[in-house]
Amino acid sequence: MHELSIMSNILDIVLDYAGRGGARRVVRINLEVGQISDLIPEWMQTYFDFVSKDTIAEKAELSVERVPAVLRCKSCGAEFGFTREDWRFSCASCGSADISIVSGREFRIVSIEVE
Repeated sequence: MHELSIMSNILDIVLDYAGRGGARRVVRINLEVGQISDLIPEWMQTYFDFVSKDTIAEKAELSVERVPAVLRCKSCGAEFGFTREDWRFSCASCGSADISIVSGREFRIVSIEVE
């Protein structure tokens, strides 16, 4: 249920920027969400609909672009993809477990479409 607090924070940011721009209505919010985040777009929209009721963002559509997960080996420098299905936290090239996450944990507002 952490989506509720996250979407409440997103709403605060959206309303702040929309208000500064003199928007009458927020139509769409474009987001980037990392592939390995626990955020599920359908639940994000459901919670956003709940928290945005009676605001200028009511009925705004969330457009979610997934950012692929990429890991980097600290030993050999190789970068490789990661999926929850293979759940491999070791380097595909040298086998080292000394890795870092390059991308896949993002959560950011890319743009806001308003009227």
